Amino acid sequence: MKRGSPTGIFAVLAAALLWGTTGTAATFAPTVGPLAMGAAALGIGGILQAAIAAPSLRRERPALSSHRGTVIAGAAAVVIYPLAFYSSMHLAGVAIGTVVSLGSAPIASGLLERVIERRSLSGWWMLAATLGIAGSAVLCAAKMHDAPSETLPTVAGVILGLVAGATYAQYSWSAHRLMNHGVGRAAAMGAVFGLGGIALMPVLLLTGAPLLASTQAIMVAAYMALIPIFLGYLLFGYGLTRVTASTATTLTLAEPAIAASLAVVIVGERLPAIGWAGLAGICASLLVLSLAPATQASAAEPSRSSELPVRQEV
Repeated sequence: MKRGSPTGIFAVLAAALLWGTTGTAATFAPTVGPLAMGAAALGIGGILQAAIAAPSLRRERPALSSHRGTVIAGAAAVVIYPLAFYSSMHLAGVAIGTVVSLGSAPIASGLLERVIERRSLSGWWMLAATLGIAGSAVLCAAKMHDAPSETLPTVAGVILGLVAGATYAQYSWSAHRLMNHGVGRAAAMGAVFGLGGIALMPVLLLTGAPLLASTQAIMVAAYMALIPIFLGYLLFGYGLTRVTASTATTLTLAEPAIAASLAVVIVGERLPAIGWAGLAGICASLLVLSLAPATQASAAEPSRSSELPVRQEV
């Protein structure tokens, strides 16, 4: 596999660009609550992923059935993730909500491997965790100093961002575990996202009325489900066949940078200089985790990278 295939690099960067627009796009439907937006985006997008993976799902039904606990755990995380993620952006702002959610996910992934797989955390992980926590603290302090009245919403948004990061890591770990047990990538992701998408439909039915209130809201919801979620995952999957996983992970660092930039330029959010320093700390944390393994294999098992398999081919 070529490490730097131009078409693979372009596909991964294009996916990161699409993912980075989700928070800004949601602001164009201000009457739609974060729960409805999250349920529409990942619910519909997840069902579409399952639909195109239908042949693989039928073929690998026995393997999926034997690992149903992993599938259910991943699907549960898929349900929680968008609700926490969009609520985080709603409360703390697009820049903070996106960066905290994305920045905490690799750290959560390392902790997950430590607890479940008993893998020792490396010195690189410790450095990355320190950078990420410090960056998040600085970012939140900057927002609170700049707008003291928004202290409680910001804190709540950061907490929900951490929940989003943890569930982001959980559904990625579940899909990765299925693949490690011989389930194909399409079937693993189709099962986890399809089941999660179906479970999100009641939330969409209960909260989604504002999505139908205007043409603009319908267009935003359609964009979120079809472009960043559905098309974005397909592009990333295509890219993974042409660049190494570590290269793809590094390239997706463009996502939080894009999200923060769009929040400032289009949405009009303001961040003081110290806030940008906090963003830089979180990006540095992600960079360290993308270039070095977060955990170390025990002596009894072969060494392998614990890169967060956040985006997988469907």
